[in-house]
This record gives sequence, structure tokens and C-alpha cells, in this order.
Amino acid sequence: MAERTSGGPHASRDSFYRTPGGERQHRPGVIPLGLLPRWCPLCCDHTIIGHGQRLRWAHDDRHERIWARRGICRPCNKTFTILPDWLAPGAPFTLRCRQQACENMAAGASVEQAAPHCQDPSHSPDPSTLRRWAQRRLLTVCCWVKAGAISQHFLRAPTIVAWDFGAVCRILPMEARSP
Repeated sequence: MAERTSGGPHASRDSFYRTPGGERQHRPGVIPLGLLPRWCPLCCDHTIIGHGQRLRWAHDDRHERIWARRGICRPCNKTFTILPDWLAPGAPFTLRCRQQACENMAAGASVEQAAPHCQDPSHSPDPSTLRRWAQRRLLTVCCWVKAGAISQHFLRAPTIVAWDFGAVCRILPMEARSP
């Protein structure tokens, strides 16, 4: 008789799934459960536990959607979605997509021609979105230059830290410095 697991092969809440041979394979785009942050920013305790996954838009030339890991802090009753560093919260387009658009505009393409390639061409960003990305990129570069964080690799990396300073300030609370 075959070995049975309660809930079937998809009952596991980690980033792996069982194959017919019983081996475990990594699902691309899913943050492993072991890397789930455990520290709750609200109650400042290690109380976050896995709370499943949800399908999330992530438009660019490599992705259309990804599975995003979720966590919950039971004492606070708050849920958290853990995203990869190349995907901004609340944004359906990846930071790589923003980078391609800004590079196209910097190369002389008009805003209408600078739209990056997406897996699904019907989900290409609007020209007004491209203008907003370019403005945020310019503001971010200015802020980091003023702060003294000048590094070619740092400023070109397709991460939220390099591409959307406003979002970084909303996500990461600034800590008070002691004298």
C-alpha cells in the first residue's frame, strides 16, 4: 500500500512540493519557508509563522505572476506578504521592468517606444506609468547621491532600494539615532 500523507501532496506549506518519486523540488519564485522573517515589526517579537501563499502579478520578460509567501503574527493578528527584492509592494511590474524602461528612455527612445517587453504584451505599462517610473528613479538617485551612497553597482541594481526611494521610506521605518 502506498504511503499516505494527510491532505495530499499539496498540503505542505513550505516552498517545496512532492514529486511522484518522493523527492522534494524547489518551486521557482517562491521564497523558502526557512527564509520567512520571524520578527514582527509591530509587536517586536519572533511570532510570525507561515500563512500560505498567494498568487501575485509580477510582469516583466521573465514572469507574469509569482507565488508570494505569506506570514501571520497571531498576537497582532496581522498578515505579511514577503516579496522578493525585485518586486515592489503594490506594483504589478517588477523592478527589472522599470529598469528596462528607464534604460530605453535614457537611450533616446520616446516614452511610447520605451515600454519594456512583458511575457504578456497586453499587460505592457502605460506611457504615464513610464513617466512616473522615470521621475521616481531620478528622485531616488538624487536622494542616494545626497546621502553619499554613490556606487555604480548600487544605483543600477534592480532592487527597490535603488529604484524607488519613496517606497523604501514607507516600508523601512527610520530608527531614531542616540546622541
